[in-house]
Amino acid sequence: MRIKKLLITLFILLPAWWAGAQDNGIANPEQATGLRAGGKIYVVLAVAITILLGLIIYMIRLDRKLTKLEKGQ
Repeated sequence: MRIKKLLITLFILLPAWWAGAQDNGIANPEQATGLRAGGKIYVVLAVAITILLGLIIYMIRLDRKLTKLEKGQ
């Protein structure tokens, strides 16, 4: 039950976070430096999302296993 509340909260808060992240302060893309300049920021973002999704799936599976064990006793 707590996992459902957590997921609902994340789905509500993530769009607001993404909307706030739109203002990057760089007027021209040519001024971008570092990871942005080479387009590697998308690789970093993909890795971070993959790790977060893996953790969420792990927590959901662990919660289901614990619930099953608790009901069995």
